[in-house]
Amino acid sequence: MSRIWCERAWLGPEGVADNILLENDDGGAITHVGTAPRPDPGAGVLTLDGVVFPAAANAHSHAFHRALRGRTHTGRGDFWTWREQMYRAAGALTPGKYERLATAVFAEMVTAGFSSVAEFHYVHHRPDGAAYGSAAAGDGPEGAGPRGEDDDLDSEHAMELALCRAAAAAGIRLTLLDTCYLAGGIGKPLAPEQQRFGDGDVHAWLDRLDSLRKAVAARFDPARITVGAALHSVRGVPESALPVIADRLSPELPLHIHLSEQPAENEACLAEYGVTPAGLLARHGLLSPRLSAVHATHLTAEDIDLLGGAGATVVMCPTTEADLADGIGPARALADAGARIALGTDQHAVVDPWLEMRALEHGERLASGQRGRFTPDELLQAASAGAVAAMGTPTAGIAVGLAADLAAVNPATMRTVGSDPGQLPLTATSADVTAVVVGGELLAANGVHSRLGQPADLLAAALKEIA
Repeated sequence: MSRIWCERAWLGPEGVADNILLENDDGGAITHVGTAPRPDPGAGVLTLDGVVFPAAANAHSHAFHRALRGRTHTGRGDFWTWREQMYRAAGALTPGKYERLATAVFAEMVTAGFSSVAEFHYVHHRPDGAAYGSAAAGDGPEGAGPRGEDDDLDSEHAMELALCRAAAAAGIRLTLLDTCYLAGGIGKPLAPEQQRFGDGDVHAWLDRLDSLRKAVAARFDPARITVGAALHSVRGVPESALPVIADRLSPELPLHIHLSEQPAENEACLAEYGVTPAGLLARHGLLSPRLSAVHATHLTAEDIDLLGGAGATVVMCPTTEADLADGIGPARALADAGARIALGTDQHAVVDPWLEMRALEHGERLASGQRGRFTPDELLQAASAGAVAAMGTPTAGIAVGLAADLAAVNPATMRTVGSDPGQLPLTATSADVTAVVVGGELLAANGVHSRLGQPADLLAAALKEIA
């Protein structure tokens, strides 16, 4: 058992309370929430000053996109021109390089206040589409190839296991969303730069997913690292594959999809199938509470009703959607219709749950001309428990039975001083996070990772390898 004392803590609808003492079991789950005076320094209690919140859940991440931050702003363009640079970054990845980059990105997330991440992963194979772990290359234990060089790590699931090891090193909870990516667009084959994303057909993807689940379960703690599923988009997965997925995909797996991110996607889907992307999923029984629709930026009123009526999660990535000029999604309308709202950092234009919360509300204000579209409490829920159906890992929260995943914020910085503690989502940034706890363990303090040191140093070294 361990104990954590919080000077002040956000308890959800009850608001912020003083002198909160948490007791946790050996697995890092909270068993008791009470009050107590500040403990003596030698009492063996982890003491968190400031205002303590549940740590954030990053419900949508592409770790390798971090290589593009600050490098895509020359000239004009849109999502489609940005995508060409993204493909070049994907083409430079090897298992060793990806492990080092992802370790740095996950460390950055932890120091910012995230305790869990859903990694939307589709860089499965070699750049030419050949599988890792082939007989010609030879297999090695958990990614170690016969040549003994980092960049030649070559076993089955080499890229996936690299991400798992990165998460374990950083201490972040990982839901690895193994992604089905079969087409380069509706009615189009994969382009040369997309070959490493594909598995040939839906049955091969499902078989590889089953093998991956077994490999991960054999190597990692399921409370820390688990496998989910994703469909890249209706552009990347033909309609013929959808009924197979609906029939064969294990029902306990979370399922994610990029949905209606771009008007061109909707137009192509309507032209080919006669329905919107949400309508296509509904046609094949894939709209349900386990579905997480990412972005959902360009929806019809009927789409909103479909997603809300299904109780689906909608993962908004406001800073990415702004960076890519995607548009402002109908978050308030979706929430009112019954959808759960979660937040993700996607391409990591920033890694900061506080800025994602703020951007969600600011987008709503800009689109509607009204303030207070989401209350601070609703923003905090979106940043943490909103992802409960999207993740396969335990949920953070300051309540019995939830994971002792916490982030402490300094309420007296030049950004936060004077703020009502419950309104810190509208003023704080990751620079104000003084401590991050995952499973009862202090993993970061004042921007420094307790195991890995300065994330900036890790990022600098990793980015040099794939620049």
